[in-house]
Amino acid sequence: MPTMRTSAFVYPWDVVGDPGAAERIAALGVQQVTLASAYHSTRALTPRHPRHRIVTAEHSAVLYPPDEQRWRGRELRPHPAGDWAPGDAFGTAARALAAAGLDVHTWVVLAHNSRLGAGYPATSVVNAYGDRYPWAPCIAQPAVRAYLVDLAAEAAVRPCAGGTELESLGWYGLAHLHAHDKIAGVPLGDAAQYLMSLCFCAHCQDGYAGLGADPAVLAAAVRRALAPVFEGDAPGDAAGLPAIEKLLGAELTALTLTWRTETAGSLQERAVAAVRAAAAPGFQVLMHADPAPYRCGANAGVEPARVLAHADGLVLPCAGGPAAREAMLTPLAPHRREGTVLAANLTVVSGMGGSPGTLAEDAAHAAALGATELRLYHVGLASDADLRAVRSALA
Repeated sequence: MPTMRTSAFVYPWDVVGDPGAAERIAALGVQQVTLASAYHSTRALTPRHPRHRIVTAEHSAVLYPPDEQRWRGRELRPHPAGDWAPGDAFGTAARALAAAGLDVHTWVVLAHNSRLGAGYPATSVVNAYGDRYPWAPCIAQPAVRAYLVDLAAEAAVRPCAGGTELESLGWYGLAHLHAHDKIAGVPLGDAAQYLMSLCFCAHCQDGYAGLGADPAVLAAAVRRALAPVFEGDAPGDAAGLPAIEKLLGAELTALTLTWRTETAGSLQERAVAAVRAAAAPGFQVLMHADPAPYRCGANAGVEPARVLAHADGLVLPCAGGPAAREAMLTPLAPHRREGTVLAANLTVVSGMGGSPGTLAEDAAHAAALGATELRLYHVGLASDADLRAVRSALA
């Protein structure tokens, strides 16, 4: 296995209350932890914790006390966690991990927030059928953008942290791990997911109009394009930009992509700049990303040249075999500069489809494609057997 700087994803509740957790993580052979400081709602297993086995994070929250002066008088603001991460859970965990010799970087989830959508429905993405996605804040809206930029700066720059990884810094769409999901009846690949994720809130309609499209006509075109998919007369699992153009047409695809990439790109630039302004020199700023600009979700679609002109690098989803790693890493080769970080994110939880037993081989393949670092998702969720495999690979 190549020598690569490696960081493990960790939740504060994996560490707080478990006096052996930090040393156990350090013993895996990682140099760094990426510790959640702002996170979405989730239900998580804690297989080694002496006090609990399941943690239910009931809503999106910051895992530290938010700065009241920053947020006073603002409608859109972060909420502290409940009893799953009370007080300064991030700080408590970060100090323990740093004492074990690990570098600590923050893990900040941004435009993925069901509590925001529940409290302020008008902030959510609205699809071409008028359905609202409460987990997906519309990043075109000025109030949402201001909230996300300030949250990025506050949650990224925490005591003990030498850098950050910004997740969901872009469009979120249909794809979402939701309670009791029942949306898999029709297979929806890249193309259908893109069309189902286009936003038609008032701000986005104005954006389309500014580019010369009638928003009502565009929404109708999206519905027509999707009709054969839902009727079973067209393949719903088609992937790639050509598949989107085949459904919607090249002209409308280009128009929607222009609106979305400019909206996301300018937000990414603002957020990175806000983090840098709040941090000490040398603070590393990475983004969880996908090099296909039309994609949305936790790994936000980016324009590689544009984002790498501002961020120090990208964390890329590289689970799923050699083809997946090639799709993530190969498009970035022309845009790397001296010091650019390309971190291959590999799942090491067998129960979540990961392959800890092939970590050494997968890391070597990622390095051959240009990866400079590794991320391991997720040592708090992994079984003891998975962690033994990780320890062996990193030894």
